[in-house]
Order: sequence, then structure tokens, then C-alpha cells
Amino acid sequence: MRLTAHALSSTTSANSWSYLTKSKFASNVSTASGSPISVSAVSDGSQCTPCDTSSGGEHGLYTVRRPLQRDKWSKGGDGFLVTDPRGAENPLVRLQQSEECMYLCVYQYKSLTIVVLIPLSSLVNGEDDVALVKKQLLETASQKIASIEEKLSRGWGGENAYHVSGYRYLIIDGDQNISRASPPTKVTTLSKESLLSLNKLREEVDLEKRRSMLDNPEHEKDFEACIRARNNAWVIAKISRGKELYMVLEKASETLLYAADAVEKFSNRYCEGAFSSD
Repeated sequence: MRLTAHALSSTTSANSWSYLTKSKFASNVSTASGSPISVSAVSDGSQCTPCDTSSGGEHGLYTVRRPLQRDKWSKGGDGFLVTDPRGAENPLVRLQQSEECMYLCVYQYKSLTIVVLIPLSSLVNGEDDVALVKKQLLETASQKIASIEEKLSRGWGGENAYHVSGYRYLIIDGDQNISRASPPTKVTTLSKESLLSLNKLREEVDLEKRRSMLDNPEHEKDFEACIRARNNAWVIAKISRGKELYMVLEKASETLLYAADAVEKFSNRYCEGAFSSD
């Protein structure tokens, strides 16, 4: 299930997002006119069975402590947003039409925000089950989330989406089992000398990786190499923290310093500094 655009709008009244705790005094949750949901947070979701603050009984007595405002959220260590500084509580969403209670889990990865609604009725152990769902989400969908965020942030431009003018490159992330490279139509513009030098350099890198594994199987060694092809192109390989970068710069024939600076700029802009010297 997904929240409607009205619910996520920044113009929605703060009263439609209410932060609730158990109390001895009954209180209704006030919501903005037309707002599709109201939000509550309790210490133990298993005690919020009716999810109706207007009902009587010990478990139906709540009071509004403060509005749940956007700037009160903070990111937890697992990437999920929390409203409680200790991260011990998950907010509950009450759908206005169905009156159904759901845990509201908001996950942020870079510029991508994912809203997950977990039905309270489907959980046996309350908060413990919510933690399990979060863990499973990260284990099974983290690669897909990263891929979606990258496409959304850059804007999907078809087969040339990953083209970077002046660069011919290949990035391999061994930890995530993903790779990214210049489009095939751009790679075919490389000269024979550049391709031969790149193949030779990759052989050297593979040999160095095997040596490193024999010396210390539990430690990945960082590695950097740069060679000059016969056509004066720079062919570069860098291994850093489990990631590999291979690059050919046919137009950077001035100096090695120029080529190194070009790689640094590429790393900072397109790889979040993964291959930067700092």
C-alpha cells in the first residue's frame, strides 16, 4: 500500500500527523480535512489492537503529545528513519477509511525515499517482527534500491545513460555484484592500441589480486596502476575497498598528472569518491 500524494504533501496540516503515547486520559486524534490517514506511535504495538483513540478501555486511552513534524525525523543506523531518538518505537498509521492499523517504516537511500506500510494484524510479535521485516528488506532488495536510486537521480537516458564525455570506463563492485560501464557504442570508438593496453593491464590486476589473496585472504589490498599506450592514451586501473575501476583516456595525452586529475574528478562526481586519493 502507498500513501496518497495528499498525505505526503508538505502543505498537509501538521495536525494530520499526530504522535501518540499511552495515557490515563482519552483523546481523539484531530486530522486535517480530507487527510487520508492519521499517525500514532506507541511503545508496544501489540497493545494498540483497536488503534482507536476514542474507544474506552485501558488500551484505548491515549493523548496527543506533539505533532509528528517532518524535521523531527532522524536517520537510524540501518537507513530507516526514526521519530524516537532511541529508535525504539515505530510510528503507527491508521488509515481513515478502513481504520486499519499499519506500522509506518520509512527508508532512505541517498535521494530515494521508500515508504513501507506493514499491517499490524499480520504481526505476531509486534516491534520484533517489524525489525525482522526491515532486515529482510535490506538483505533482499538493497541492490535493486541502489539501482533505482541511481536511475532516478541521473534520469534514465536509454542506452547512453552512463556515458561520460571524454571517459571510457568500467566499474566493478564485488561486494554488491554490480558493474557499470561506458555504453558499447562508445567503447567501439577506442583504438586497437588502447584496447590491447587495457587487456594487458587487466591481466596484471588479476595477477596482483591472486598474489594478494595468497598473502592475506581476509584482507583486500588496494592497488593502482597506470600505463601509457602506443597511441599516447592513458590506461588506468584502481582497486579500492572491494571496488575496481578501469579507464581509458585517449584525449588526456598531456601528462600523467592531467590523467590522475581526470580520474579524481570522475571518482568524486560519479563514484562518491570511492577511488579518490584522499
